[in-house]
Amino acid sequence: MYKNVKIAVIEDDENLRFLVAHRLESENYQVIQTGDGDEAEKLILEQKPDIVLLDWMLPGKQGSEICADLRKAGFVNLIIMMTAKSQDVDKIDAYSFGVSDYITKPFSMDVLVAMIENKIKYFVSNQGADLYTFGDTEHHPNIHSLVRDGKKIELTILENRILLYFLQNIGRVIGRDELMQVVWGYSSNVNTRTLDMHIVRLRKKIELNADKPTYLQTVRGMGYKFVDNP
Repeated sequence: MYKNVKIAVIEDDENLRFLVAHRLESENYQVIQTGDGDEAEKLILEQKPDIVLLDWMLPGKQGSEICADLRKAGFVNLIIMMTAKSQDVDKIDAYSFGVSDYITKPFSMDVLVAMIENKIKYFVSNQGADLYTFGDTEHHPNIHSLVRDGKKIELTILENRILLYFLQNIGRVIGRDELMQVVWGYSSNVNTRTLDMHIVRLRKKIELNADKPTYLQTVRGMGYKFVDNP
C-alpha cells in the first residue's frame, strides 16, 4: 500500500535509527537515513522524501535549524520532529520552523507507524481541497494560510488541520476527543488543555474579536462548532 512512500530517518543514535528504519521497511516504506545534520540536508534535497523523521538534537546542527534550512530551500513535504524533551514542543510551536508535527521520545514503534499512516491518509485525502471561504476570509489549506483583505495570515500545521476539519463539518458540534483524534491522529502526549490552547491561537487569527468568537464557537460540555453565517 505504501511502497511509493519514501521516509528519511535523521537520527544520530544508531540503535534507534536502526530500529525505526527496520520497522518502517517492514511496513513496506522506502527508507533513507543518516545521523549527520549537514549530510541530512543534502540527502533530503536530493532524494525528496515524502516524510522526514528529524531528531531535535543532532551533532553540529540542531534539528530546528535543519528544518528551517530545508523550508528556505523549498522543501514542502512533511517534517516530523523527534524530541526527547516535552518542553521542546513549545519551542517548536513558538518558533514555527516549518515543523509539520512532533513525536516525543521514548515512543513505541506502533505509535510512530500509526502516526505516519494517519499523515499519509490525511494529506492524500485532502490534496484536492484548494480553497474554503468563510465571511471575508479565504482558507488555503495546502499552503497553511488565510487570506483576508489581500493580506496573508500564516497558520501552523496544527491550526491548519483544526480549521480544515471545522470547515469540512460546518454547523456540526465536534467533541474534543474526536478533534484530538483527527488532528493528532494518536492520543499520546495530547490532552484537552493542549487542544484548547491551539483553539485560542486559531481564534486570534480568524475572529474579529477572539474573546467573543462568532465563527469557532464553544458548546459547553460538548466541544466546539463552526458557524459560517454568525
